[in-house]
Amino acid sequence: MNETDIKPRTEARPKVERPRLHKVILLNDDYTPREFVVKVLSAEFQMGEDQAHRVMMTAHRKGACVVAVYTRDVAETKASRATEAGRRKGYPLMFTTEPEE
Repeated sequence: MNETDIKPRTEARPKVERPRLHKVILLNDDYTPREFVVKVLSAEFQMGEDQAHRVMMTAHRKGACVVAVYTRDVAETKASRATEAGRRKGYPLMFTTEPEE
């Protein structure tokens, strides 16, 4: 009799999940000038002036506003760079991140 090697026709593939996304959130403060916030939003998050103004006003009225959603590393980097831009000018401008649900 001939011996035959039997191989399964399918191979197990590891399941790859998409990275969990994180929100970048602008927190309102009563000291940072509105024009500066718009400038930071435009520079760091590539927003047009109108969109940046709307985001800034939403944060002003509601206390906070989601600016954008990225992977964790990108979100944390952008949030810290934007916060640092305010610190360099002496403003308490604050961006934070949190996981998206």
